[in-house]
Amino acid sequence: MPETSPSSISSLYLRFLASSGVSTDSRNIGKDNLFFALTGPNFDGNRYAAAALQKGARFAVVDDPAVAENENYILVPDVLQTLQELARHHRRHLSQPVLALTGSNGKTTTKELLAGVLSRRYRVHSTQGNLNNHIGVPLTLLRMPLDTEIAVIEMGANHQGEIAALCRIAEPTHGLITNIGAAHLEGFGGIPGVIKGKGELYDYLRDHRGVAFVNLNEAHLAEMGNRVPHRVEYHVSEQPHPGHPPIEAKLLTVHPNVSVAFLAEDGVLLEIRSQLPGSHNFQNILTALAVGKYFKVPGRQIAAAIEAYQPANNRSQWMRHREIDFFLDAYNANPSSVAATLHTFSDLRREPGVVVLGEMLELGSDAPDAHRRIAELARQLGFETVILVGAAFAEVAAAFGFRHFSDTRELRDWFWQQDWSHRTILLKGSRGVGLEKLLQD
Repeated sequence: MPETSPSSISSLYLRFLASSGVSTDSRNIGKDNLFFALTGPNFDGNRYAAAALQKGARFAVVDDPAVAENENYILVPDVLQTLQELARHHRRHLSQPVLALTGSNGKTTTKELLAGVLSRRYRVHSTQGNLNNHIGVPLTLLRMPLDTEIAVIEMGANHQGEIAALCRIAEPTHGLITNIGAAHLEGFGGIPGVIKGKGELYDYLRDHRGVAFVNLNEAHLAEMGNRVPHRVEYHVSEQPHPGHPPIEAKLLTVHPNVSVAFLAEDGVLLEIRSQLPGSHNFQNILTALAVGKYFKVPGRQIAAAIEAYQPANNRSQWMRHREIDFFLDAYNANPSSVAATLHTFSDLRREPGVVVLGEMLELGSDAPDAHRRIAELARQLGFETVILVGAAFAEVAAAFGFRHFSDTRELRDWFWQQDWSHRTILLKGSRGVGLEKLLQD
């Protein structure tokens, strides 16, 4: 469909400024909201525009002429495209830095660390929850207060072209890629496709004189980052001291959580004791250090922010349920993240380890080999019990002699009939498997 005309977007922007915010859910409308009637495969938001107005929305943006009954309806060629264009228009009225981040693993943890660190000096607006796609990024931008000093925008993607499209909306001035891993291989078409897709962020920064933060410890990123003239490189140092580059840190320990040492701006070596388990989280902390120091957040404030962050939302969480210790990391899963979590759990478990693994989705033709490699790793690490969930693990479970369940509901029926006393249990799987439901009474 054709783009909304610039004059129409300018007119809509005035209505946006006069509204109390935007909403795409007619069930949760605030007074004087600007409602966008988005349409998806299984719903048509135009059908709910009248209800949104009745609940207090000031205007409803629709693309079905049949529902535009009066001046409270704003008829546009395409609601989603208009939402994205309005977000870009709003972005262009804001002069503060916009830091975009993407990557195969660790995006949300890194985003939360960055927001915490930067908020020690600035008014920060950041992505909430998982609003990191073609709808979530525009909503995040449109919810940005005018007095924001730095924005941290998470960008997710499962095929090439998505990050480029999100960059055209958010127009970041700074950006980083957490890592390149085996995630969403079905959409990206293998690791080379992941490199190309995630690298669209670096391409945008190169073409718009932006600044890229590049973690030299992560595979592929050093080479990818070379395309950006303005970049900040950071790395692990065996012994941080003032003669080294300004952004570096040393891993002290991962037991029970990650502790690091880094140089503050006054040359003092500071220690951070985080609440994040696993050596893979060291890279997320390293990124937060690099960005914080670049934006001149005092070192002691950086340390305090990182130490204050507690993982949540099914990410690397220790939980106690029915007098049993669970390590819950069931927000998402791909071969890279599952392998890292298995190693972390192997190191951290306090009692005989029980591993519950949900299938890894969106791997395409790589799925059989990927699931077999993960099962092999679980066997090598010597866990007492390994339980596999989902169709992709069916043949693997039979081959390795592991117990298998078709879904979490079937698992739950069996699981709580067993005696798990004196056991520590890992739950790790893709979001669609819903392993956290095992802990819902």
